[in-house]
Amino acid sequence: MRMTLCLRRTIAATMFSLASGAYAGGLAKPDLALRQIVEAMPAGPRQEVRVLTATFKPGDRTVTHTHRFPVTVYVLEGTFTLELDGREPILVKAGNALVEPPHVKMTGHNRSATESTRVLIFYVSEIDTPFLDLAH
Repeated sequence: MRMTLCLRRTIAATMFSLASGAYAGGLAKPDLALRQIVEAMPAGPRQEVRVLTATFKPGDRTVTHTHRFPVTVYVLEGTFTLELDGREPILVKAGNALVEPPHVKMTGHNRSATESTRVLIFYVSEIDTPFLDLAH
């Protein structure tokens, strides 16, 4: 019994040291930027993944639009302001991300008068679905 307990502890300690050492010595370790439950993702047997970038010069904005599926936006530089229909504006600074909900009118802005804003956009959709639909 004592031998089994000692063996279990030794194995557990070895596994822990191997797992914790997996990121030591110059190996890359991912950092979580966003974790969020979403609804209305495409459910077909195949989806299309798009990764886009956008640069907003000072004062630039998007058209008023909707998306058919959730869109993830990661801000690389500057501050991105998202105005969703019927909600308070959301400000997202560099190094942070947000999920734009589907079927909601929205406009994205760079409200700065001097700084550009750069974003990285992730969109998963049914194949050949438009990235956005114009909203009036």
